[in-house]
Amino acid sequence: MAVTEQALSTALASVLDPHTGKDFVSTRALRNLQITGDDVSFDVEMGYPAQSLIPALRSQFIAAAKSVAGVGNVSVNVSTKVASHAVQRGVQLLPGVKNIIAISSGKGGVGKSTTTANLALALAAEGARVGILDADIYGPSQPMMMGVSGKPESHDGKTMEPLENYGVQVMSIGLLVNNDQAMIWRGPMATQALEQMLRQTNWKDLDYLLVDMPPGTGDIQLTLSQRVPMTGAVVVTTPQDIALIDAKKGIQMFEKVGVPILGLVENMAAHVCTNCGHVEHIFGADGGKKMAGEQNIDYLGALPLSLQIRLQADSGKPTVVAEPESEAAQVYKKVARDLAVKVALKAKDFSSKFPTITVSSNT
Repeated sequence: MAVTEQALSTALASVLDPHTGKDFVSTRALRNLQITGDDVSFDVEMGYPAQSLIPALRSQFIAAAKSVAGVGNVSVNVSTKVASHAVQRGVQLLPGVKNIIAISSGKGGVGKSTTTANLALALAAEGARVGILDADIYGPSQPMMMGVSGKPESHDGKTMEPLENYGVQVMSIGLLVNNDQAMIWRGPMATQALEQMLRQTNWKDLDYLLVDMPPGTGDIQLTLSQRVPMTGAVVVTTPQDIALIDAKKGIQMFEKVGVPILGLVENMAAHVCTNCGHVEHIFGADGGKKMAGEQNIDYLGALPLSLQIRLQADSGKPTVVAEPESEAAQVYKKVARDLAVKVALKAKDFSSKFPTITVSSNT
C-alpha cells in the first residue's frame, strides 16, 4: 500500500507545539515533505528558539509518521528561524538586530537587571543570538552580572565592538567609564549617550536585543520608547502594592507610545527558607498575577526571592549558567520561551522587502 501525502499530513498534524497549542501542518511550519517508496523526510521550522524541545518533538514526529501504514524510515530536520517583527511607525530599524525587547520596571530594586541577564542567557541556551544593552546610565549593573570588563574595541574610530560572555553580546556605559565614576548627567545628555551606544555598537546578527531599561517613566525612558525600534516590552514587578502602582505607570507609558506589552514577570514572588523550606510571601501573594489580569496582559511567570539567584548574579555567573538544571533556571527558560513565542506570533516586519525610493528634482 502506497504512502500518501494526505495520510502523512493528517498524522503529523497530531503533533502540537507545546507553547502555542497549534499543529505544525496548518501553520505551514512543516515543509519539504518527501515520500520515496516507504522512506519519508520533512523539515520543521519553528519561529522561536527552542533547542531544548527539539529532541522530544523529533521523537513525536517520527512516531506520528510511523503510525501511517507502509512508512519505513523517517528523516526529520527540526530547526528554528527567528524573523524580524513590526515596531513603532516611523522609527528607524537597527542594522544587525531583528527584535528589540525592553525589559522595564516602574520602580527600582525589583530585580529587573537580574531578570534581563537570565532571560538573555536562557534565550541563548535555546539557540538564539542575543545581546544586552544596559540602558541604566546612572546604575549600570550588566557588566558585573554578565562577568564582562574592559573597554570595548573600535576598529574604525566610529563604532564599538560589544563585549561577549556566555554567548551573549553586551554593551553598557559601565564598560566606558571607571567603576567609581558617577554619571552626573542631565536627561538629554544621558539619552544621547544611550542612542549612541545603541546605534554605534556593531551588534552581530542578533535575533533579540534585550534593553535593560532604567526604572521609572521619565524623560530617558520616554525618549527611548519613542526612538528605539521596539518589538515589545516586558514589565518586571514584585507582588508588593507599592511596586505594582509604578509598574502600572510603566505599562501606560509603553501603550501611549505604541510599544506592545509582551508580558509581565513577577519577581521575588515568594521566599523559600534555605534551612527549613518554609515558603513565605514577603512582598504579598499574586499581586503581579492579579494586575496582569486587570491590565489584560500576559503573565509570563513568577520567580522566587532567592539568596542563590542574588549570589550568582553578583558573582558574574547568573543562575541560568551557574545552575542550568535548577528550578529557578527552568523558570527563566520557560519565561524566555514564552516571551519568544509572543514575539513570533506578532506581525512580521516587511520594510526590508520594500524598495528604497529616492526623489530627485531635475533642474
